[in-house]
Amino acid sequence: MLRRLVAGLAAIVLVAEAAVLVLVHIVLGRTTANQSMSIAGSDPDVMSKATYAMGAGMGAFLVLCAVLTAVAALGDRPPGRFARVVLIAAAVTHGVLGVLAIVLVTWTAFAVTTMILCLLVLTLTLYAAPRDGAGDGEGDVPPPPAYGELKPTGP
Repeated sequence: MLRRLVAGLAAIVLVAEAAVLVLVHIVLGRTTANQSMSIAGSDPDVMSKATYAMGAGMGAFLVLCAVLTAVAALGDRPPGRFARVVLIAAAVTHGVLGVLAIVLVTWTAFAVTTMILCLLVLTLTLYAAPRDGAGDGEGDVPPPPAYGELKPTGP
């Protein structure tokens, strides 16, 4: 129950974050185009289109993460290998952005970014933990022997 709740909440928060980031990039792109801003002689049209593309790319990535966590929540199944890699990449990205947010933005941005990081990590770790009573004994792999313990070889 808890992991479904956390994964569902993570999906909702990631969709909201995607919407906010796309909106911010639209505003930045329009501002760049309207003021004909340029950095070191760069073409303002290229800069505004690159800003739109970056916003679309970030939004698509976050929506992908939201879909992967929603699928995990709805099916109450752990994410597959591809989904885990994508969610780990998102968690690492949020960790780096959280550190940069302290320096460049505000503590509020750090708190929000860290909250999203916590939701992602909690989703990954809750689905990695074994379920109580899961499995019927068939096909279960016995745990490896402890360090220094000998494995029985015969009947």
